[in-house]
Amino acid sequence: MEKTNVMRILDQKKIPYIPHTYDPSLVDGISVALQLGERTERVFKTLVTAANTGNYYVFVIPVDKSLDLKKAAKAVGVKSVAMIRQKELLPLTGYIHGGCSPVGMKKLFRTVIDETAALFDAIFVSAGKVGFQVALDPKLLAGLTGAEFADLTEPEPAGAAI
Repeated sequence: MEKTNVMRILDQKKIPYIPHTYDPSLVDGISVALQLGERTERVFKTLVTAANTGNYYVFVIPVDKSLDLKKAAKAVGVKSVAMIRQKELLPLTGYIHGGCSPVGMKKLFRTVIDETAALFDAIFVSAGKVGFQVALDPKLLAGLTGAEFADLTEPEPAGAAI
């Protein structure tokens, strides 16, 4: 399997991980989780936002959830955050849509991981390239990226739980 930059960084920092591949034509995280044979709450997506202050923030949340922008802003102590435009992603982070990882961005942005990640020994995040994921300990991921854990997702709609 080819090594992505994310895998090289994890190797260099001696952070254990398990690489995984998936069909790069899959465009949503739920499909990726299904192909990996994983529960959606263990597979995380990386979202990049801009705050009203002009600063950028990274949020890592389960693929089957939506980012609650109010909770996200509160977690980083700003009035508001908004998703950046897709065309801004590559110049800002070095990653393309679908292959954005919290590890190895061009610049280290303040990162917050959804608190549910701490429930698992390992979570899946993008390995920095479409078609590649890494499974790693969320606490080690937080240590590497300087991330904290917070409640970031929208509440489930009433009646959504089975």
